[in-house]
Amino acid sequence: MNEKNVFPEDLPGAARVTRADQAGGPEVFTTVETPLPEPGPGQVLVETRAAGVNFIETYQRSGVYPVEYPFVPGTEGAGTVIAQGDGTEGPQIGQRVTTTEAATGTYASHFLVDAAKAVTVPDDVSDEQAAALPLQGATAHYLINSTYRVAPGETVLTHAGAGGVGQILTQLLKAKGARVITTTSTSEKAEIAQAAGADYVLTYDTFADQVREITKGEGVSVVYDGVGKDTFTGSLESLGVRGTLVLFGGASGQVPPLDLQELNRRGGLFVTRPALHWYLRNAEERAWRFSELFKSLTDGDLTLNIGGTYPLSEAGRAHDDLEARRTTGKLLLTP
Repeated sequence: MNEKNVFPEDLPGAARVTRADQAGGPEVFTTVETPLPEPGPGQVLVETRAAGVNFIETYQRSGVYPVEYPFVPGTEGAGTVIAQGDGTEGPQIGQRVTTTEAATGTYASHFLVDAAKAVTVPDDVSDEQAAALPLQGATAHYLINSTYRVAPGETVLTHAGAGGVGQILTQLLKAKGARVITTTSTSEKAEIAQAAGADYVLTYDTFADQVREITKGEGVSVVYDGVGKDTFTGSLESLGVRGTLVLFGGASGQVPPLDLQELNRRGGLFVTRPALHWYLRNAEERAWRFSELFKSLTDGDLTLNIGGTYPLSEAGRAHDDLEARRTTGKLLLTP
């Protein structure tokens, strides 16, 4: 264990950050120099190689979700450890790490993260893969391995099969030997879902009836629903006896109150509402999930769809493209 900061003398004197000084559109972002952050006890300082862009950050930038300004977005990033704080164990200087749990601030040339929440990246995983994987990959992993552990041969329904989580879910489910039914909103998105390996791609308007037809009236074992309000009832209707509905998001809005007797009437169903932080509770669990995800990448069971890479100074353009749905796949920023 280190007894004092490991802070080499040849570090740069400043960092570059992209921040919003006030709430507004993508144009409020500016890139400025700030003092290089110094890691506190148990922290590491990471030189950023790539940072993930996620939709929640557009809400923070615009003021839909309240944050304190000036605000540097970003919880997802990959890079190289260049300094350690007091008493830090874990990743060493020179090692590449990734995280989905930095408090804020990965839209930057350097960011701080608790060493316990930084995962070491294998040599055969690229910086771009390491930055694109954490949030959506760890979400898909806990859904199908912990919330409801899918067995070979089971039939599964997912929603938004062309989305970031949806594409990863499909690939990991197929690697398990499951039959995957998914939904999309357009023919273009249906092609993306099919390329990820989905066995059936349905439209949202009649998906419950189509699921019943595909399963010869039996319904599916589990539904992974990140859409919420618009799909919730249909998701319940798609389940077989003692089936499980995993509601992990609300892209269309929050679901209405549910009469629990409805679960009995539909076949003794289960409903759960998980979130990622309940499935990354310690270093051992975090290491298990990421080691399996990295192995899926290197074995070829998982391919990440990186839809665009932008310079840090063009974070506003990345947000604009994301909000306008001009891209598919994960968006990254690079310093």
